[in-house]
Amino acid sequence: MSTEDRRKALASLGVELPPQSFGSLPQNVAERMVENVITIMELPFGIATNFRVNGTDRLVPMAIEETSVVAAASHAAKLTREGFLGAGMKAKSDEPLMIGQIQIVGVKNFNDAEKRINQHKKELIELANSKDPKLASLGGGAKDIEIREVSGIRGRMLVVHVIVNVLDAMGANAVNSMAEHISGKLEDLSGGKARLKIITNLADRRVVRAEMEVSADELAKDTGLDSKEVIEGLLDAYAFAEADPYRATTHNKGIMNGIDAVVIATGNDFRAVEAGAHSYAARSGKYKPLTHYEATSKGIKGTIELPLAVGSIGGITAVHPKAKFSLKLMGVKSAKELAETIACVGLAQNFAAMLALSTEGIQRGHMSLHARNIAMQSGAPDALVEKIAKKMVEERNINQKRAEELIKELS
Repeated sequence: MSTEDRRKALASLGVELPPQSFGSLPQNVAERMVENVITIMELPFGIATNFRVNGTDRLVPMAIEETSVVAAASHAAKLTREGFLGAGMKAKSDEPLMIGQIQIVGVKNFNDAEKRINQHKKELIELANSKDPKLASLGGGAKDIEIREVSGIRGRMLVVHVIVNVLDAMGANAVNSMAEHISGKLEDLSGGKARLKIITNLADRRVVRAEMEVSADELAKDTGLDSKEVIEGLLDAYAFAEADPYRATTHNKGIMNGIDAVVIATGNDFRAVEAGAHSYAARSGKYKPLTHYEATSKGIKGTIELPLAVGSIGGITAVHPKAKFSLKLMGVKSAKELAETIACVGLAQNFAAMLALSTEGIQRGHMSLHARNIAMQSGAPDALVEKIAKKMVEERNINQKRAEELIKELS
């Protein structure tokens, strides 16, 4: 069906559809991106400010529906600009190495299979690169072959990893194509049957690390509280996340509030990033926070470490107008710079949440910003939304019942 016919079919079933609008995403582009398109789902697109990453000021696009995320990230970034690093936040990243997995079952002699694959490693790498010669010509491409034995509910299996430098791409298509291309040769060498040939989203060869420090003076000025007590509160909050997976899960969710928003705005795969981050958080066998905090002689230092498989070329970044705009706005020249900026956003987001939780509580600032949503949900006309929100904040009484009362009073 055409998009219009799909909408008519849904309407005939009694499904009330919103007005058809594709905004800045052309309808013909949307129809080619996914199947059975009827419209688009839009998110607010905000700009986080104050970020200085490795000495470069960056405006950061964030596509997210949750109140206070953009404000919190901007707030924390501002606190870091005068930190001990002298450059706001610092970040560094590994080479953009991704892993393609080829699962081989039915191997009778594992030692012989491993030996034969290792003997033909150079040939396998050349075969993989023949599938994407352009990537190889630019300095990327398959770089290594690794072999693992994995035991599961169906017995032992041989798993071959093809390690690929994907340069400025996220890399899924290139890696998957290479994995499929060499699977036949691996069957010949191992005597087994190749089943899955697919990238892993545990991109632990593509890890980004970022750090920040906020001085005691900045904390005191920002909170109006004794800086030593603020730092103790922050360290206790971190200790809770480090010790308890229930808390660590929400701690990391706050990190992903910031990370996902930038990943979505730049047209990258936030599901892949989420999967990789949470898997990395559990790599020790216990789910842990992705950030770390410690007191310093000048204040408090925070660090973050996680895999970030994002691209600045290819995929949706090449066809979605907002994704193109986002990358231009940020001024990043490579996937490396993009990933490092995203890691800094995640760290800033986490610090802002920890600071709020350990001082005034998360709800005060969040609900103040959320008051406008409450007013709209309660049926306030556009002309009264700001007045009602302001009144509820002043009264510290932010709820739907009070909003409805104020609508009657002010109408």
